[in-house]
Amino acid sequence: MKNMHSTRTKYINELLNTENDHQKKLNEIVLQSIEQEKLLLQSICEPKEEQLTMGQRLADRVARFGGSWKFISWFVIVLAVWIAINLIFTGRNRFDPYPFILLNLLLSCLAAIQAPVIMMSQNRQEEKDRKRNENDYVVNLKAEIEIRTLHQKVDLLIQEQFKQLIESQAEQIKLLQSIIREKHNGNQK
Repeated sequence: MKNMHSTRTKYINELLNTENDHQKKLNEIVLQSIEQEKLLLQSICEPKEEQLTMGQRLADRVARFGGSWKFISWFVIVLAVWIAINLIFTGRNRFDPYPFILLNLLLSCLAAIQAPVIMMSQNRQEEKDRKRNENDYVVNLKAEIEIRTLHQKVDLLIQEQFKQLIESQAEQIKLLQSIIREKHNGNQK
């Protein structure tokens, strides 16, 4: 009887050790998955430095300045000074008398040059946004695949644990039955 108890005890200990091994393997899989995700996110979050041409840098600067309050403030000041000088001075001192034809010409030229430059900068920004969206899609897709894989692994682990639990319970029942038999036989003697 002692031999039978030690065999069953050894079997239960083996089941518990197998359970611990499965949990360790699952933890390793999860840690590897997290590490791979970190590497992917690092490569996406730290994109390579763009090599910009002189025109692209200029377009970015013009767009940045042209869309700022600093530009608007300077623009209003220059227009006010221009108009004031041409209204206050008389005769030959006026370089652009009222209807301010020269001012209209300069404003038209400014708009004609500034608009395409700003469009170039916006096109480059749209390209960056498109690449960022593609990277987001790849990360989301990878995360979805990882989640599905983890679900499958967890489901398999649960099935295996359930099987082992049933086997363990069967062994425990046999062990309890043998203990009850021993007590029953011991009480009869």
